[in-house]
Amino acid sequence: MTAPLPRPPVALTIAGSDPSGGAGIQADLKTFSALGAFGTSVITALTAQSTTGVTDVHEVPVAHVRAQLETLVADVRIDVVKVGMLASAPLVEVVHELLTTGPLAATPVVLDPVMVSTSGSRLLAPDAVDAVRALLPRADVVTPNVPEAGVLLDEPPAAAAADLPEQARRLRELGARRVLLKGGHLDGPESVDLWLDDDGPVALRGPRVATTATHGTGCTLSSAIAALRPRHDGWRPAVREARGWLTEALRHGESLEIGAGAGPVHHFHELVRWRATT
Repeated sequence: MTAPLPRPPVALTIAGSDPSGGAGIQADLKTFSALGAFGTSVITALTAQSTTGVTDVHEVPVAHVRAQLETLVADVRIDVVKVGMLASAPLVEVVHELLTTGPLAATPVVLDPVMVSTSGSRLLAPDAVDAVRALLPRADVVTPNVPEAGVLLDEPPAAAAADLPEQARRLRELGARRVLLKGGHLDGPESVDLWLDDDGPVALRGPRVATTATHGTGCTLSSAIAALRPRHDGWRPAVREARGWLTEALRHGESLEIGAGAGPVHHFHELVRWRATT
């Protein structure tokens, strides 16, 4: 008799939908599956989107977002939460409430403060930034990119990797417990992210992958961290593994040949390579 498989960690993504499959809920669920977590989702917004841009956003009514989440957690035990696109202040506020009360009050949270898509489309209302700042203390890890950090801090974005530690420190002053400040927007031969927790700053360096397949990179990294956290003793090793996995997903993204714009990363690159060798 075959032994039963171990129970996988259950990850929840609270985010917007991307019909092209490269970002948002779709990218999160693919990432969860690729990394061995069982994915669940609460949809906050429906986008009309492709690899070339976002043409429309329809916010899900706040009452329905509440109903989705309350119905889910009344039945399913959630081990980790990833929060992505929240679109508006009322949506941020209801998610904040539901993460601080009830079954999710002690659940680890990774917050990706989605504000602008890879193609440059705005995904967060300007008047919602204060609500996102108020959500920072509830997150165990916050993963802004350079432009998003600038918006949260109400100052110009970092111009070089040397600026990242100070901006990460100020994000902690806003209440963030741990910060992964992503430096992918910065020029240079390496990709440099800045990790900051109670033990101090650490520069995480890796190869910069030359690719046009960058759609959903931020969504994918944050959901990878969430999926991997239950398998590690702490956040830092989960972040390191997630970054390494994303590097390979970026490296193989162009092989998918999806769309005419910034294509998606290859979430299932490991599975495809395994099949190719068996």
